[in-house]
Amino acid sequence: MLSRLMNFLRACWRPSAERYIHKGSDAAGRQDGLLWYKDTGQHLNGEFSMAVVQANSLLEDQSQIESGSLSLLDSGPYGTFVGVYDGHGGPETSRYINDHLFQHLKGFTSEQQSMSVDVIRKAFQATEDGFLSVVAKQWPMKPQLAAVGSCCLVGVICGGTLYIANLGDSRAVLGRLVKATGDVVAIQLSEEHNASQESVRQEMRSLHPEDPHIVVLKHNVWRVKGLIQVSYFWVNSDQCYISSRAHLILSPLLILCHFTPSKKPPSARYKLIHQAKQLQVPMQPCDDLITQLQTFLILQISRSIGDVYLKKAEFNREPLYVKFRLREPLKRPILSAEPSISVLELQPNDQFLIFASDGLWEHLKNEEAVDIVQNHPRNGSARRLVKAALQEAAKKREMRYSDLKKIDRGVRRHFHDDITVIVVFLDSNLVSRASSVRGPTASIRGGGVNLPAKSLAPCATPMDLGAT
Repeated sequence: MLSRLMNFLRACWRPSAERYIHKGSDAAGRQDGLLWYKDTGQHLNGEFSMAVVQANSLLEDQSQIESGSLSLLDSGPYGTFVGVYDGHGGPETSRYINDHLFQHLKGFTSEQQSMSVDVIRKAFQATEDGFLSVVAKQWPMKPQLAAVGSCCLVGVICGGTLYIANLGDSRAVLGRLVKATGDVVAIQLSEEHNASQESVRQEMRSLHPEDPHIVVLKHNVWRVKGLIQVSYFWVNSDQCYISSRAHLILSPLLILCHFTPSKKPPSARYKLIHQAKQLQVPMQPCDDLITQLQTFLILQISRSIGDVYLKKAEFNREPLYVKFRLREPLKRPILSAEPSISVLELQPNDQFLIFASDGLWEHLKNEEAVDIVQNHPRNGSARRLVKAALQEAAKKREMRYSDLKKIDRGVRRHFHDDITVIVVFLDSNLVSRASSVRGPTASIRGGGVNLPAKSLAPCATPMDLGAT
């Protein structure tokens, strides 16, 4: 049994930095292992910094910053658009948003010839409708697309006005200078839709008064409908071992491969620990060169784009896998695609904005993130925040940061989530200009490890994973 365990660990313990280093040009960002970053760039209202670190086998976080015209017309208006899209269940929805949301926004801005809350709301709805159409078209071939979704955080700066729109639990935080003290305080701008918050649970219960299980507390974690979402990671190995009962494990406390470093020696010896110790999970050999392992994530968000099996009854049935489907018929949508939108007139003492997926906020408080940005040079701010989050993740696992960086994508997901950070600095002289004034243009998307399609295993069925 020990030899089997060591074989499995050797398969997982493959330093990623050596395989994915690609410096590239700074204009398009740089890749260093599982980290992509662009330390500095110019947008219409100041400077920006971006960074993305990948944890999942396929990067589920997508992001973009667009600076210039916010419409299809030469007359503008002009401004800066920021988007952070945190996918779950797969990367398809977040990629779709990255390709379509900003274009929808430009189209509706052209129609109204101005930026507004209504423009943003229409852009979100058009993106939701578009992805629903994709799911419907591919339903016979790829029914699992119905169980893929994404959080969606957007910021638009136009004519001195900041619009923040959000679905899910990504977050936007403002760093504002208090002139009386010289301190820069953190102000959270986005409203989150996560079942861990009492206001969200109350909203869900009021929308579903007939369902006493619309939000469920299990193992001190609130879930929407008690749902577990499934993701996969791939291990390249000559011989590895997977659990034949992996697809049956429904405990949110169980991580199939939870690693903590041994004290002696500190290099590469890891021990396998099941957090749900009462489950005795047998290990069996798997001879495939590419092996899929399953991990289960708790569904906590109440709003998203995608997740259509929780919104449309016609997608909560076969051929969607049983493990995704609700046991009872879907009478009304469980999740919503209606964004929370706030509007703020920017002030001269507003210094910067931090847009980030929840992978950052799991490890850093708002004030900690603002302090890091404020107390260091602007160049590399986003990368610095990602590093701080990874250091906290390593600390929680009682391991060294240098060892965490050696763990490859997929396995890395058991230590932290994909993390996306965009820091937008605000130059008050530029922010206050009219929306008709042109300035620097930029169009940058957050990067990740891109692999050839043939190197990725297809989504497995329960039978593929050894269902009994």
